[in-house]
Amino acid sequence: LPHGGLAYWVAAIRECFEEAGVLLARREAEADFVAFDSPEVIAHFNELRTTVHDGNLSLLQLCRNERLVLAVDQIKYVSHWITPVGEARRFDTRFFVARAPQDQTPLHDDNETIDSLWVEPNTALQRAKDGSLAMIPPTISNLEYLAQFDDADDALVAAATIGTPPAILPRLRTDADGRVVGVILPGDADYAR
Repeated sequence: LPHGGLAYWVAAIRECFEEAGVLLARREAEADFVAFDSPEVIAHFNELRTTVHDGNLSLLQLCRNERLVLAVDQIKYVSHWITPVGEARRFDTRFFVARAPQDQTPLHDDNETIDSLWVEPNTALQRAKDGSLAMIPPTISNLEYLAQFDDADDALVAAATIGTPPAILPRLRTDADGRVVGVILPGDADYAR
């Protein structure tokens, strides 16, 4: 990647730990993800999660203290989205896929993420379509990508072939009075206007 490189993978792992409580890391010299397999270990890593989230401990220091290695080889880069020009809050974000560690239970942080559920991509997409689950275009697009696969193995194999995804920059759709009424995605008929 021309800018950021490995930092994007590290940031993805940190965000996953902070926001979802999932740590994509291994103990040194072990092949499997670190296991949160007892109440004591769960409590310990929940405390570490809060400390990292609050900025009182870096992910690097956590890894050194716990003798962990980040599993950057287990996450695949699948998309890159940039918020439309004109939005008050903008982001330039990379999205990754990974297999969830077997011995960790995802849980929202009640800060950046306030609720969580575990559903198959097609179920989430149907709920977005019927209005029972609010989603933004990057989430919908990434779920549409995942929905085409039967399982995590197939998704990860396909993701490994993507290379560097192009940046997706939606445009704001406005009405005759200039009010924002939606977004226009690359590939939409009126995107080039």
